[in-house]
Amino acid sequence: MELTLNYKVRAISDLKDMLDQSFRLFGEKNAFLVKSINEIKGITYHQFKSAVDALGTAFIHLGLKDTMIAVIGENRYEWCVSYLATVNGTGVVVPLDKDLPPSEVENLLQASEAKAIVFSGKHSGIIEKISSSLRSVKYFIDMDAQEDNNNILSFHRLVEKGKQLLLSGDKSFIDAKINPTAMNMLLFTSGTTSHAKGVMLSHKNICSNITAVMSTVHVDSNDASLSILPIHHTYECTLGILAMLYSGGTIAFNEGLRHIAKNFKEFKPTILFAVPLLLENMYKKIWEQAEKQKGLKTKLKLAMRVSDTLFNTLRIDLRRKLFKQIHETFGGRLRLILTGAAAIDPDVSKGLRTFGIKVLQGYGLTECSPLVIGNTDTAFKDASIGLPLPGVSVRLEDVDENGIGELVVKGDNVMLGYYKNEEATRKVLKDGWFYTGDLGYADKSGFYYISGRKKNVIVTKNGKNIYPEEVEAYLNKSPFILESLVWGQLDEKSGETFVNAQIVPDFESIRQYLGSEQLTDDECLRLIDSEVRNVNKNMPLYKRIYDFSIRETEFVKTTTKKIKRYIEEKIK
Repeated sequence: MELTLNYKVRAISDLKDMLDQSFRLFGEKNAFLVKSINEIKGITYHQFKSAVDALGTAFIHLGLKDTMIAVIGENRYEWCVSYLATVNGTGVVVPLDKDLPPSEVENLLQASEAKAIVFSGKHSGIIEKISSSLRSVKYFIDMDAQEDNNNILSFHRLVEKGKQLLLSGDKSFIDAKINPTAMNMLLFTSGTTSHAKGVMLSHKNICSNITAVMSTVHVDSNDASLSILPIHHTYECTLGILAMLYSGGTIAFNEGLRHIAKNFKEFKPTILFAVPLLLENMYKKIWEQAEKQKGLKTKLKLAMRVSDTLFNTLRIDLRRKLFKQIHETFGGRLRLILTGAAAIDPDVSKGLRTFGIKVLQGYGLTECSPLVIGNTDTAFKDASIGLPLPGVSVRLEDVDENGIGELVVKGDNVMLGYYKNEEATRKVLKDGWFYTGDLGYADKSGFYYISGRKKNVIVTKNGKNIYPEEVEAYLNKSPFILESLVWGQLDEKSGETFVNAQIVPDFESIRQYLGSEQLTDDECLRLIDSEVRNVNKNMPLYKRIYDFSIRETEFVKTTTKKIKRYIEEKIK
């Protein structure tokens, strides 16, 4: 089974064409909502395009045509202007992770040979610290500086300069031709199994992904999103920003995880792009709140059964009325959540859908711009990553006796290769097919499921394959386990490989359960040991956890909340 085009999409040749079309279609509609100290201000598509054209013109005037321009900062309007001002006629954009340490920012700027870097005021200290060692960087542009200062240029002054150049007849940016198949985006992955590689993407890669996704999920100019995930990441940039601009939607920016509840109420989004950990925590808090009021948990469960019966059998939708209070915590208008980067607990998807908020899970990689497979409005399974997108071919390679093989992808969304790394490129790109390194299987309906990473598979003495992610999913279902990391430990005497785990307990939940603020190591160990035993009962002997240890601090993660296994496995 393959995905069909549920919704009509307009063709776009490149992101410049996309922005031009959106400007013509939605000119006076708000493209962004930007919060200042005292107010929320709307920025129209007309104003946004004017800023992009102005900054792009200023970039070219500085001599940055056909160069690399890096961008680093929190999710914000100026970041979006910088991105499109670079790729729509200037050069190649290099989005950098805002949470990188100074040494890594320096390494990536040197590796990309960026000629300019646009940064937020929060990063001015880092930029000042490393600027003297950046031989290639000629221009430092501060998003928050009101005036130019020595070698630091003001973003806002540069936009004003660009507007003056445009008025004087400078059409170098506006008339610039785009090669849709050339590299215009260089994204450094923060992988869970290896060090960063530079992924080369083109306008064609990104645009094919935008139209494919928008043909299967309904998004229009009435929609609004709250940008939460790191904007440098392809998932948030392609879907949360560019696809919203393609659709005429309105984008607002989250001020930080501790401000999510407030931002929901202020911006009232209809769509959210999120990772499973965020959704699972939100869902958990709903039930924690229900438990605080006597009888409310029982009432909530009853209301969910009534809601499902009415909607699934009679198509009567009372979900927003029945769960009004829950909807209000999300701003009152949230209807759709698209999630990826890791597997989501199917119970969370089902629960949120019962409340009236559809959750659609997908699968993608930076190397695929990013989405490859997804659930849609009309075809979805909560435990599945979905069906291949229109125009994307997926097959399984080296399938074992359980039907599990490596996911291999082909389509216009597949990257050009790794930057200055032909050896790494040859390993993953073969005859146009991208070898993802992810293992999965398909059911009879053609829906795909992820089993784990090829590099992470534990092979027993008898040749049995154990997928650590599967065992971790079992462990993480426990209300007393925050997260876990599973690996294979070779016993040199027997030659057998046993499953080991490192577990981070949810100390707050354990304290509540035991009714004690003072938690001893023995109490915690006994409770976690009991949870591990319960997990083992539900798994075949060869998959069972042989030994485990307790860890008090969370694991090192990527910005999409995936554990960096290559770091953790080195320090075990």
